[in-house]
Amino acid sequence: MMQQHDTILVTGGAGMIGSALVWALNRQGCDNIIITDRLGCDERWRNLVPLRFAEYLDAEQLWDQLGTPAFAAVRWVFHLGACSSTTETDAAYLMENNFRYTKRLAEWALAGGRRFVYASSAATYGNGEAGMDDGHDHLHTYRPLNMYGYSKHLFDLHARQRGWFDRIVGLKYFNIFGPNEDHKGDMRSVVHKAFGQIRDTGAVSLFRSHHPDYRDGEQQRDFLYVKDAVAMTLHLAQAASAAGIFNIGSGKAATWIELVTPIFEALDLAPDIKFIDLPEVLRGKYQYHTCANIRRLVDTGWSGCRHTLSEAVRDYVRNHLIPARRLGDCQEP
Repeated sequence: MMQQHDTILVTGGAGMIGSALVWALNRQGCDNIIITDRLGCDERWRNLVPLRFAEYLDAEQLWDQLGTPAFAAVRWVFHLGACSSTTETDAAYLMENNFRYTKRLAEWALAGGRRFVYASSAATYGNGEAGMDDGHDHLHTYRPLNMYGYSKHLFDLHARQRGWFDRIVGLKYFNIFGPNEDHKGDMRSVVHKAFGQIRDTGAVSLFRSHHPDYRDGEQQRDFLYVKDAVAMTLHLAQAASAAGIFNIGSGKAATWIELVTPIFEALDLAPDIKFIDLPEVLRGKYQYHTCANIRRLVDTGWSGCRHTLSEAVRDYVRNHLIPARRLGDCQEP
């Protein structure tokens, strides 16, 4: 079990999930945290401002510090840092940043007997034809649709080959949305993008369906609030029985219409949804249905999400988007 004095390493700690994890750790009284990230020129640094942590390092500085006394004390490693753009086409960059970086950090963590928890992705499942069951028994059957998904999938395969899945935890995050994502550009959630459209115009645009089995706006995703995602992450990190790959999702598929309707409600507006064509470049890579099988998560003692989808969207809009507040900017229940 994690103790307040334990030293914790969080990579990608300025990102949406990473900063939300640090926020959740702070709420548990933990602030002996080392954060690494690549801050670049965007506004993600703002996610760090309300948080408590012991040290910040650039991601490339990490390797020079692993042999120092500060890192010798690390007992928990949450490796959430990665290039998460599903449209990134630089395969060499993704292989280095997402695959080799993860492999090297896992080797260091395991050599020191540290708990290693890392972010895989639901993008590894591809179009879902081979199912979306977690664990590692069927990894060889999955066919990612983009290079980002493949870079994540490759480490999953490597960990299985090395026999690491009895000692580490991999997290296949589904469609995560919530505070601290405004720096992500086109990779922001539909909730964040739709809020801006609805606030400015009173309406929102969604992609038409180009699949005969799905009507416009009824394409389905497993949407999960980031506050619930980090609660699952911490649960699995500390659950003695948790090992291998776990889906991090709600376990329910919801439509895009169900996702955006609570935004109108939170803004006291009547729903006004317009449909536009899906760009040609995305049509062969578009997932029409995702739903996390969370049986393995439940078997570890997970008691369920705190928020329904509509509650999560309303909380995000009313407590974070309208007042432009990040996690930690205010006292939260």
